[in-house]
Amino acid sequence: MRALEMAEEKSLDLVEVSPNADPPVCRIMDFGKFQYERARKERKAKKQQKVIEVKEIRLNPKTDDHHLSFKVKDARGWLQDGMKVRVRIRFRGREITHADIGRERLAAIAAELNDVAVVEQMPSMEGTTMLMVLAPAADKNKK
Repeated sequence: MRALEMAEEKSLDLVEVSPNADPPVCRIMDFGKFQYERARKERKAKKQQKVIEVKEIRLNPKTDDHHLSFKVKDARGWLQDGMKVRVRIRFRGREITHADIGRERLAAIAAELNDVAVVEQMPSMEGTTMLMVLAPAADKNKK
């Protein structure tokens, strides 16, 4: 009761901080200002948060080298910008019997990008697709 009177006297709010404590802990504060400050801190933290985007390159086992070089150039740019790159090789029909071709393609791509990327997820089959995830090499980006 005395705390409520003190809060009203100062025209502030009595806020229960820890209701489970014995005795319960309360604080005299401007609750509207407290909520505003908390929301401001959350907005600022959200602004400073870095969202890692994952870009994807889709290929076939039959993709020719010229087209592949364009895709690798795109991936290099994304990796240098700090994004992850998922390389997906889609097998159609009887191509699935030649998974080794897909593995070789992914190994070649990883070797070509090893100066800016590290293989985060090794090539693996998921249904009719084989995928590999490349992440930017942290120490190599800070030149």
